[in-house]
Amino acid sequence: MDLENILIPATNRFASLYIEQKKPVKDFFHYDITDKELFKKRYKDVQARTFERDKLADCIEAYMEKFSPTDEVKKSLAKLRQPESVVVIGGQQAGLLTGPLYTVHKLISIIHLAREQEKKLQVPVVPVFWIAGEDHDYLEVNHVFVENNRTINKLSYIEGPIEKRMVSDVEFDKLHMKKWVKKVFEHFGETEYTNELLHMMDNTIAQSKTFVDFFVKLILNLFSKYGVLLIDSADKQLRRLEIPFFKQIIEQSSSITDLVLKQQEIIASYDFNNTIEIGKNAVNLFYYDGKERILLDYFPEQGNYIGKNNKVQFTKMELLTELENHPEHFSNNVVTRPMMEEWLFPTLAFIGGPGEIAYWAELKLAFEHMGFEMPPVIARLNLTILERSIAADMKELQLDVEKTVRDGVEDGRKKYWDSVKDETLDGLVLEARGWLENQYSQILSKSDKGIEPLIEKNLSIHLRQLEFLQRKINLNIEQKHDNVLAVYSRIERSLRPNNSPQERIWNIFYIINKYGTTFIDDLLSLSYEFDGTHKLIRM
Repeated sequence: MDLENILIPATNRFASLYIEQKKPVKDFFHYDITDKELFKKRYKDVQARTFERDKLADCIEAYMEKFSPTDEVKKSLAKLRQPESVVVIGGQQAGLLTGPLYTVHKLISIIHLAREQEKKLQVPVVPVFWIAGEDHDYLEVNHVFVENNRTINKLSYIEGPIEKRMVSDVEFDKLHMKKWVKKVFEHFGETEYTNELLHMMDNTIAQSKTFVDFFVKLILNLFSKYGVLLIDSADKQLRRLEIPFFKQIIEQSSSITDLVLKQQEIIASYDFNNTIEIGKNAVNLFYYDGKERILLDYFPEQGNYIGKNNKVQFTKMELLTELENHPEHFSNNVVTRPMMEEWLFPTLAFIGGPGEIAYWAELKLAFEHMGFEMPPVIARLNLTILERSIAADMKELQLDVEKTVRDGVEDGRKKYWDSVKDETLDGLVLEARGWLENQYSQILSKSDKGIEPLIEKNLSIHLRQLEFLQRKINLNIEQKHDNVLAVYSRIERSLRPNNSPQERIWNIFYIINKYGTTFIDDLLSLSYEFDGTHKLIRM
């Protein structure tokens, strides 16, 4: 396994400009991520604040206890309790089989940066992964993509809730889940590692109750030796710890919303699109009734907090009383979650993807209002796995690696197609189409208006027949040159599936099924730099 840096821009222009620290984007954040003294400065800033480290460690320890924490996890908990400790943190939804590859890339980024900065700063730096179990978008987490007849298809676990329940509360049928996982691995293909992985999956499913349980156990199977701490954002003990800051959010909700809207105006003035949807009355909190997360708005003229579609209604006193008695009924939205993390954790750095970088920029003024500076937002490592067989295919077709990872194979495939298609036959079909259209145009010009629809219909029939003929000609050429076209398709499915980055489609177990469970250790043994370049991993 070899690491190669290539230049691939981030998936959005805003994130690319941020990684390069170009104005005006860099001014939407508090830290210059290119500053060589960045983490020393941030560490000093964090140490000037106070944190409930013991209570936080108690909460994480209690949460992880049911997952049989390793010695490395226990060491990380002990580190977190130390007054000089800091964390590198990032999070993601609890996708089935860990979700898309970028979830694993984020974990690798968190672990690598924590390990790197612990050596440089000579202080305890703990890797923390925040599971967005409070999210309710079931359709975002209930599937993986698999290969089927030269196409990439979504394979969904179809049993699921109708209500907008938090994913942490979504339980699954164990027999149904085992069948679904087996079907996934059938698409992955049988290898020397498949039976071992299926056995591990069966045991994990048997010990899990919810989507989040299943996710946590798989993540710990892959990463526990690196001491990563996991916490579910919907954990009830964590909710109780968060009560004081929830109160601040409620008290300051109007100011937070006004400042986010103000920051959005500033960003929009530079022709960037806003990413956070927020109304002028937003409280930026959800109320959860056990079945549905209901977004709250505040209406000052009534003095009431009202849920979407009037599903719930509270006075301020009622809302604060409900928070005190049932903090598990409250959860953050995209605005308040980053601030809650900053309040809870002594954060040296936040690891985020391109989308997160874009929406964090809209929170700068709100962070300041709540008495915080945003932590350094470090772009997670962007990785592409290049298998040896795919590299050989690309060499044979003379495809440039960097261009293929960025754009796919369409240009190369079109160039090849143009070299093998019968241009004479294509020209004759095109000429016949032009002749027909010209003749029918003359017929129309000399006919009564009453039969114009009939003439137009007759023309469309002839044109469809020509299109059918053209498809048959193309199909015949495809069959003759299928071996080469299949290679283009295979490269595309591996590196640019469904015209998307590899990390957004493929799942880590597709790769582990090919190369074994040591694949994660091999990835973490590489020397990464957070320099904004794309990391090509040659197998």
